[in-house]
Amino acid sequence: MKASARNQFVGTVSEVRIGAVNAEVHVSLKGGDVVVASITKESVESLAIKDGVKVIALVKAPQIIVVTDFGGYKLSARNQLQGKVTNVKHGAVNAEVNIELNGGDTVVATVTNDSIDVLNLSEGQSATAVFKAGAVILAVAN
Repeated sequence: MKASARNQFVGTVSEVRIGAVNAEVHVSLKGGDVVVASITKESVESLAIKDGVKVIALVKAPQIIVVTDFGGYKLSARNQLQGKVTNVKHGAVNAEVNIELNGGDTVVATVTNDSIDVLNLSEGQSATAVFKAGAVILAVAN
């Protein structure tokens, strides 16, 4: 698939929880990480999403928040994927940060250069990619 979203996670639906309006879809990635998507019930039906279906979870890089220290706080964002920073590419205003997950998938985040400095981000550092379930778009093959 060709799409502008930098993050394209290939996985398998491992759970679908249907609510009154939306559904929560759990997508298992290689290595054991899980991406949670919040989509409409209509999307679940029209895409025929159910346990065992192969999907691609799309997340745009600006939707990713990079956390290096939770400082004892918990976040409401459902997706918190831990890994190691493999690359920090500085631009004029923003930087691109690559975080490799245990299973080999890479999360790409776009953050400000100021944030890179505040977090003192560098290759090899542990970091968590955080994003809300509503930021995830699911795609299925025809």
